[in-house]
Amino acid sequence: MRWTYKKSVTMGAVFFLLAIIYFSLPLDLRNTWVEEWQLRTFSSGASWVDKGGYLPLNVSYQLLAGNTPPTEQKYLTIGMCSVSRPKGSYLISTLSSIFSRSSPAELNSMLVVVLLADFDAQWRATTLGQITANFPSQLKADQLLVVHVPKQYYPPITGLKRNFNDNDDRVMFRSKQNVDYSFLTQFCTGRSQLYLQLEDDVSCSHHFLSAIRRRVQQMEVPWATLEFSALGYIGKLYHSEHLPLLSRFLFLFYQEMPCDFLLSHFRVLLTQNEVIRFTPSLFQHTGSYSSFLGTFNKLKDNDYEDLYTNPAADVYSDIPVYMDHVAAMAWSPGTGTFFWGRSPSPGNHLTVTFKQPVVVTAITVVTGSAEGRDRLASATVELGLHPVTEKTGSGTTCQEFYSVGDLQGGRMDMTDVHKKRFGHASSCLRISVTAKQNDWVIIKKIRITTKEE
Repeated sequence: MRWTYKKSVTMGAVFFLLAIIYFSLPLDLRNTWVEEWQLRTFSSGASWVDKGGYLPLNVSYQLLAGNTPPTEQKYLTIGMCSVSRPKGSYLISTLSSIFSRSSPAELNSMLVVVLLADFDAQWRATTLGQITANFPSQLKADQLLVVHVPKQYYPPITGLKRNFNDNDDRVMFRSKQNVDYSFLTQFCTGRSQLYLQLEDDVSCSHHFLSAIRRRVQQMEVPWATLEFSALGYIGKLYHSEHLPLLSRFLFLFYQEMPCDFLLSHFRVLLTQNEVIRFTPSLFQHTGSYSSFLGTFNKLKDNDYEDLYTNPAADVYSDIPVYMDHVAAMAWSPGTGTFFWGRSPSPGNHLTVTFKQPVVVTAITVVTGSAEGRDRLASATVELGLHPVTEKTGSGTTCQEFYSVGDLQGGRMDMTDVHKKRFGHASSCLRISVTAKQNDWVIIKKIRITTKEE
């Protein structure tokens, strides 16, 4: 076998990188690393990458809240970093979304780790107080840990290279963020089978963990990163055994580029060339102001859809239906299901009759295509009492209906419905057309929440 010049240069670069990593460690850690590497390399057939726990960063963590990390491995660890925001924090609402939208079984399968990554001690104390006041049961049940890394363990975050022509403030912010994520992922190593990265200003879909579990079970090819959001560093899923690699990767290249750029490279280095992203997205960005200088941030994931279950009901419409896009498809959760009818006239309707009466607390109606076509231009939403059979025999309806409100721009988003004279149990929901339109109509989604939820 010929030893070419290119091979020599490549091998030299690899050994040079390993030497830098090795000599950056304290002497005691060097000896420990060598001993552990030799043990893992020669004592079994499993590779050192598969076994994990290599290339440890020289960092010490302060456990601020929560019990000593449990020895029992969870299914999913959710990690997020939080720093002071000039225009208000979203951390408590994000944690509330995670816990309130998970079942007891799902909560027992997850661990949430929050790294308070701000160097302001007063902010950390205030934020820690808010967390302990709002989530005492989760802290006690080993479902939530809060940690901090002192400033002394951070590499330089000022005077760095200005890649991408970013100004100094931006370079400092994104570089420190990379180190925050590096320390977070190292702390989370081995605590679960899978690791999910979130930001501290998101809303979660109901039962997101179960949705993730189903997607993982359906995977038939090896993967490095699965994406459950189209935005930034939100909803990115990793194997726990890859976290030491990810942690060291973010640390080594912390000043080169933003974290979402680095993560794309990391995926490719683990031989996953294509993005694997699932829709609908399970996480939505809710923050209006960035943690960087408090700048306005209007980013929203257009593919986000909260997973939900409407009450059992019969659904029908007298609007002429197109192909198999029947009325019930507007009531059934899921991507790609919708009612599609021909040009409606005044008096046409779509009626939902509940199997059991329910107290409706919120109503969402969305009409029209993604491009904004085929919206229902003029219609009112009503709740009804006393179910009866339609005279035509086409379905069941109600004897009495009360108007809740009109569609605006082809949609309705109304909360606290039960506090607006509709506190009694309803048996029907009806969307009644109030003006003729030449365009066809798509009713993309009808969702209600009830008092029992």
